[in-house]
Amino acid sequence: MREQEQVVRRWRREARCVALARAELRKALADWGLSELEGDALLVASELVTNAVRHAVGPRDREIETRYVRIADGVRVEVHDACPGLPEVAVPDGEGDGGRGLFLVAAVADRWAFGERGGPGKRVWAELSVKTA
Repeated sequence: MREQEQVVRRWRREARCVALARAELRKALADWGLSELEGDALLVASELVTNAVRHAVGPRDREIETRYVRIADGVRVEVHDACPGLPEVAVPDGEGDGGRGLFLVAAVADRWAFGERGGPGKRVWAELSVKTA
């Protein structure tokens, strides 16, 4: 894969990295001519990075890695963290503030999953494609 078809960044595990990760994805989508995916892709990135910031238990110095990969008809958004705990999809509680992240990811992505990665922890990813008429 050519370098410009993938954008990999590492972030300190703190709330401000969510906006930074979104900005990197927005730029990659524009460079790849995929701006029409921006709304859903940014939602996916926000939810996955936020989950890693909030729930990835581990040493504070462990970073979160984002990978934005250009695929044939769209983009794959990956978030890697060092926590072995697996994500859980919760049924949204109409009165709670949280618990909707993976539910939203599942609603807008073509497919998503989680699994092992090279090194400790896991990766959570989602793919979005351009819809053709």
